[in-house]
Amino acid sequence: MTPTPLAKSADFLYLLPKMANRHGLVAGATGTGKTVTLQSIAESFSRMGVPVFMADVKGDLAGISQVGGGNARIDARVAQLGLTDFSFAACPVTFWDVFGKQGHPIRTTIAEMGPLLLGRMLNLNDVQSGVLTAVFKIADDHGWLLLDLKDLRAMIQHAAENSTQYSAQYGNISSASVGAIQRALLQLEHEGADQLFGEPALNLDDMMQTDQKGWGVVNVLAADTLYHSPRVYATLLLWLLSELFEKLPEVGDLDKPRLAFFFDEAHLLFNDAPKSLLDKIEQVVRLIRSKGVGVYFVSQNPLDIPDVVLGQLGNRVQHALRAFTPRDQKAVKAAAETFRANPAVNVGEVITELAVGEALVSFLDEQGRPAPVERAFICPPGSRIGPVSAAEREQLIKNSVIYGHYENSIDRESAYEILKGRATEVPVEQDEADDNSFDWGDLFGGGAGAQGKGKKSTSRQGVLETAAKSAARAIGSELGRQVLRGVLGSILGGKRRK
Repeated sequence: MTPTPLAKSADFLYLLPKMANRHGLVAGATGTGKTVTLQSIAESFSRMGVPVFMADVKGDLAGISQVGGGNARIDARVAQLGLTDFSFAACPVTFWDVFGKQGHPIRTTIAEMGPLLLGRMLNLNDVQSGVLTAVFKIADDHGWLLLDLKDLRAMIQHAAENSTQYSAQYGNISSASVGAIQRALLQLEHEGADQLFGEPALNLDDMMQTDQKGWGVVNVLAADTLYHSPRVYATLLLWLLSELFEKLPEVGDLDKPRLAFFFDEAHLLFNDAPKSLLDKIEQVVRLIRSKGVGVYFVSQNPLDIPDVVLGQLGNRVQHALRAFTPRDQKAVKAAAETFRANPAVNVGEVITELAVGEALVSFLDEQGRPAPVERAFICPPGSRIGPVSAAEREQLIKNSVIYGHYENSIDRESAYEILKGRATEVPVEQDEADDNSFDWGDLFGGGAGAQGKGKKSTSRQGVLETAAKSAARAIGSELGRQVLRGVLGSILGGKRRK
């Protein structure tokens, strides 16, 4: 398998398919060419027959679905790099969108998301997260499905109303924590994230497809609106990564990855993340390589990525950094020290001088060693650089083989319906208990005893009967029952006790 060249220094630089599941990093300041680099790498994977998933935060990655050409800057770069085998071509693309407007709806269920990731999305503290975990456990033990937000709301309300019953087995379920979770769910709904939860849930196999030519399908998540809810955006992508980790079988080292996963604006994943979540991310990144998945983080600053994760990233493309602040200067120093040294390249100086489309590149060699860093120009993609029109997007969505499957949501019986049914049964049962405790119609005439068993009286109640019924419901103590017997004795002509 001959890989597509991704950059050129003195020679062409290649991302080897066999080493592509060792993950990677694309970093650089705004406007330095990260997006085009991401598109070029994704296109390279697609041509190798590797499916790709990436989020389109700014709306300009959708152009990968269209044939390139007609761009003078691209033509000049092709000539500059001497790309003799370069050709313009579109990649097969499937569009996805949580809100269902710019792609097929992408959904998961509350149960599949789980309490850890959902607690991260809701920004819960440790105590509140513990209560949420208890709610999930209660639902699981009762066999009540948690599919969408109304299921979770009903389950939380049920747990709060029955907290005394559940506290011994599941721990304290405080009203304060329940209130905080419910308010966070309201905020989540306000941001439109309720559309993320439901059925049919995403089938990962639908993302791991190739077309008739053997090219990998590029899955583009429309994230320009979703990005305004950063926690929802980051949690959704982390959930996808976790699902791949949990459901894909171990395959070891392959000739090429089964899937390439791009995590754009990666800093959103790690901002204010609790240690338990960071541990999970580090575990997934470290172990998912053996599942045949390559993960590529895209961010403005390499310091956005925690060291435990950064140490797992073997393939690196570093665009220009601006050393205007102490943090920027620290990032320049960190980047210079972490590349494999090349005597011909002074990374500390070059990294602030790189032009647009130019980068410091280090890919893994055939033995899995980082190659010495090279100053190189990124090869342009053969697909269009920039957005697509609404008509082009709509045509691709409707021509997709999965069109119609995810478009219609399903709302089957789950926790909400079960708990709602239980709530409506309680008053009926109570009324029946009241009616069966004493047949007042027999006492005053015209009741069930007079008109047939199981039938209620249709005659108008007298004032005496109405008062007696109200008193009977209100009185529960032994003293009350004695008073009631005394009153009835007087009415019926009984003798008074002396």
